Amino acid sequence: MIWRHSHDVAHVRTRGAGRVALLHLDANQPVVLEGTAATIWDLIDGRRTEQSILAELEASFEDQAGQMQSQVEHFLASLEAQRLIEAAPDASR
Repeated sequence: MIWRHSHDVAHVRTRGAGRVALLHLDANQPVVLEGTAATIWDLIDGRRTEQSILAELEASFEDQAGQMQSQVEHFLASLEAQRLIEAAPDASR
């Protein structure tokens, strides 16, 4: 699956702090991502597949317990449920 940021989300990044605040235009509360979560947000660009995002994370962070894939999948599902990301159109069609 290829993900992209929802067009209905405003986001603001703090300078150098590795934090990003997200607000879906229909939501009442912002979502603040820090650390690895903010890194994942940055990797969601409408071109990378879920597997390529995972590969980049595994290259950057040690996954000693082998749990990163499950955690990334759950995190992406959470972002989708909050309508912060959406499936990108299939560019091959």
